[in-house]
Amino acid sequence: MPDKMPDKSPTAPAGWGEGLRFAFGTLSVLRVRVERWDRPAAARAMAAAPVVGLVLGALAAAVGAPAAWRAGGPLGAVVAVGVLAALTRGLHLDGLADVADGLGSGKPAEDALRIMKQSDIGPFGVLTLVLVLLAQIAALAGQFDAGAARGALAVLASATAARCALAWGCARSVPAARPGGLGAMVASTVPPATALLSSAATALLLAALGALDGWSVLRLPTAVAVGLGCAWLLLRRCVRRFGGVTGDVLGAMAETAATGCLLTLALLG
Repeated sequence: MPDKMPDKSPTAPAGWGEGLRFAFGTLSVLRVRVERWDRPAAARAMAAAPVVGLVLGALAAAVGAPAAWRAGGPLGAVVAVGVLAALTRGLHLDGLADVADGLGSGKPAEDALRIMKQSDIGPFGVLTLVLVLLAQIAALAGQFDAGAARGALAVLASATAARCALAWGCARSVPAARPGGLGAMVASTVPPATALLSSAATALLLAALGALDGWSVLRLPTAVAVGLGCAWLLLRRCVRRFGGVTGDVLGAMAETAATGCLLTLALLG
């Protein structure tokens, strides 16, 4: 997620339509007309973020599955991961690299946050990006090798897990690490019950889709839950280290959840 966005004072409570437009406008390259940039709209957007994951995951799966069917699982995995990165302008990956540099610097919070805002990527960021992308592609290739439909569902699960993590990163108990930027706008906006409901609805949908393909109804929800657990551990570390969340932290949580989800599916066989 980008860590820059004009902050406006909230006016009236935002509707879900406004929240969805906010979510698609900030979390994807899809062109939408965003009418509100305020905290009420941000709260709705982060709770509705899994809908963005469903759309982006479906688009990536629609391209990756034919590639896997024609040329094998590894190519399908590369295509799907690449399409997801393109549909988000690589913002989550950029956040992951910045957080890796900030955590790896070993410097006090203020200096680490300044490192994260720099435009260049340091060695920790490069190494983390390489390892995470390799892990995602390797895990997803195995799913595509088991079948194009199975690989497509894995893409969908990882994309939605990534966006479910955003709601937890914006829970009301989690402060912003610094004033200003999108991170400060969305921080502490989502009630925990709303984040739980959003994740549960996503898990139920994935369970139904998995059952249609012959998987256990628990397989995809389990993978999503593990991915969210990994993202939560990263969130705890960042809150202790930086004092709260930033847009980069939220992006890193999304990539961590997606990777954890895919690795779980690979380990489940």
